[in-house]
Amino acid sequence: MIKIGILGDIGSGKTFVANQFGFPVFNADVEVTKIYKNNKNCFKILKKNFPNHIFSFPVNKKEIFKLILLNKKNLKKINKIVHPIVRDRMNKFINKNKKKKIVVLDIPLLLENKIKKKDFILVFVDAKKKEIVKNLKKRKNYNIKIINILKKFQLPLKIKKKKSDYIIKNDFREKSVKKNVRILKNKILYK
Repeated sequence: MIKIGILGDIGSGKTFVANQFGFPVFNADVEVTKIYKNNKNCFKILKKNFPNHIFSFPVNKKEIFKLILLNKKNLKKINKIVHPIVRDRMNKFINKNKKKKIVVLDIPLLLENKIKKKDFILVFVDAKKKEIVKNLKKRKNYNIKIINILKKFQLPLKIKKKKSDYIIKNDFREKSVKKNVRILKNKILYK
């Protein structure tokens, strides 16, 4: 099984690129949302750590954002609670799909949380800053302050790019991105 880790800036189109491979995708952001919605144990731990901010189950993402805006250090505390659950779900996902040729891991903090293993193939999604900003503004929960705090917890893009095995350009044009992914997928499968 080939494990492809997708790297890139917030809003660079990592999820779109990941979904173009046509193989199972583990999306950490989607998993975090599910954890907030369904994991009562996680809720209890969050409530115990932040009794004045986490009030009811399911956990409201707006409450999480307020916590992060209140104090950047809260993001580290939240990550310590949520990330082990995400990692466990990722391992189950990989196990469940062990007969697939490829699995794609769309995990924003893949390198930062030392999730990456030696056998991972890293693909960096490269996009222009102007296009990224335009893409981010379309998001429902767009908040530039939150995005800037999240970026501070990520490795610089130069380092992510350098550590990557492949770089894929995202011009935010569906046809060209699909073509670039198809070419890359064949390179990976038949190298």
